[in-house]
Amino acid sequence: MLKDGKLLIGRGDTDAAILPNMANRHGLIAGATGTGKTIMLKVMAESFSDIGVPVFLADVKGDLGGCVKAGTMNPAIEKRLNGMGIDPADFTLKSYPVRFWDVYGEGGHPVRTTVSEMGSTLLARLLGLTDVQAGVLSIVFRVADDKGWLLIDLKDLRSMVAYVADHASELLNEYGNISRQSAGAIQRTLLQLEDAGGTLFFGEPDIKLEDWMQTDTDGRGFINIFHCAKLYQSPLLYSTFMLWLLAELFEELPEAGDLEKPKLVFFFDEAHLLFNGAPKALRDKVEQVVKLIRSKGVGIYFITQQPSDIPDPILAQLGNRVQHALRAYTPAEQKAIRAAAQSFRINPKFDTEEVLTELGTGEALVSFLDEKGRPSVVERATILPPQSAMGAIDDARRKAEIHADDMFGKYEVSVDNESAYEIINAEKQEEAERAEKEARELAEEKEKAAKAKEKEKERAAKEKERSRKTSTRKKSSLSKAADSAMSSIGREIGRQVGRGLLGTIKKLF
Repeated sequence: MLKDGKLLIGRGDTDAAILPNMANRHGLIAGATGTGKTIMLKVMAESFSDIGVPVFLADVKGDLGGCVKAGTMNPAIEKRLNGMGIDPADFTLKSYPVRFWDVYGEGGHPVRTTVSEMGSTLLARLLGLTDVQAGVLSIVFRVADDKGWLLIDLKDLRSMVAYVADHASELLNEYGNISRQSAGAIQRTLLQLEDAGGTLFFGEPDIKLEDWMQTDTDGRGFINIFHCAKLYQSPLLYSTFMLWLLAELFEELPEAGDLEKPKLVFFFDEAHLLFNGAPKALRDKVEQVVKLIRSKGVGIYFITQQPSDIPDPILAQLGNRVQHALRAYTPAEQKAIRAAAQSFRINPKFDTEEVLTELGTGEALVSFLDEKGRPSVVERATILPPQSAMGAIDDARRKAEIHADDMFGKYEVSVDNESAYEIINAEKQEEAERAEKEARELAEEKEKAAKAKEKEKERAAKEKERSRKTSTRKKSSLSKAADSAMSSIGREIGRQVGRGLLGTIKKLF
């Protein structure tokens, strides 16, 4: 709700309002379960939308979709407004321009990015790779760049890792040593990312940040609701998305200096889930972005149960604070309350630590930055009710809103353009075909040689047989001649013997 150029959030002894030019100094909404954090989140998001600032909400529980519907007046809202000195007739209940987004493409327009845009450094840090493995991954990206091969999705990256490992000896002189063990370790981590849903997040068409920074025809900023109910169940993929998003914001947005109002405001609900067990890379990146992105015109607000859920270096950067009730059942909780109370500028009118345990639903301690960027004295305030409907919307209404959105169709159908995977497979196919051709030609040559050898063998056999027959014929002729000669000789000898015998006989008679 806008009042006197300020975003009216609640009212106590004074108005609790955020100065638009201080809204990019980031903020915190904290409080125990059921104390009104979601209401506070919606009121702030609606107020930013009203002044033309687009908003991005990470919807963990799936209960922020009601922004598309106007709220309805009821006795509870009337009582709260009357208690704040606001005439219910002057309080406008209305719907807001909303866009739904979802990595899985189920609860909103798909959200994708490419492997190349993520980059080797962020991926290595996210996947927890060792220095050696990170070095190999850098080589993979460098080889792809040098060859002009695009890395769009995870199958591109996995194919590229395998390619570099297979050609390690050829790449050694130019890129350095490539350990097959490191390549194998990278492949295993990529499989884990795939199993977590990474195949849906990496691809084309990739999201353009400007699509989250739009206003409607009335000049109101779109409330971009990022459906996280399923995504939170995959911490690796959620961390991947968050790491990319923060890096993209930081790298792509130009320096803007001090603006009259932010270009974009992010709300991360259930922020403790973001930091619990998150990779150190994510923590470091969030800290870096929170410190530096203010100058880009972006405000980041964390919603969580305890301020201690936020790492101290990040917590120190959150100038606009809303603290709902905290519970003190254990010594640890009492310590947390004491720490939360000490983070506010003291108000002499009440004991901050005591009030923290007494706040009712819809009440909060608030401290916003003044015109000089200083935290104001903490005030106890009743928070305004949202102007849109509370609670979730059914799937039919959500789908109807998605299809009616003029953004529908831009990201719905994934595109698998030619990239490293296709090129490497084509090379493998060419190599396979070339090897098959060479094998076929070799087989044909062997077959020809075998046939020639067989023919030569047959010719030699025939020649041998011919020589044998010729030799046999010669032997037969000689034998016949010898026989004939012997016969002639025999006959001649016989005749001579006969004549001799006859001569002797004649002489006897």
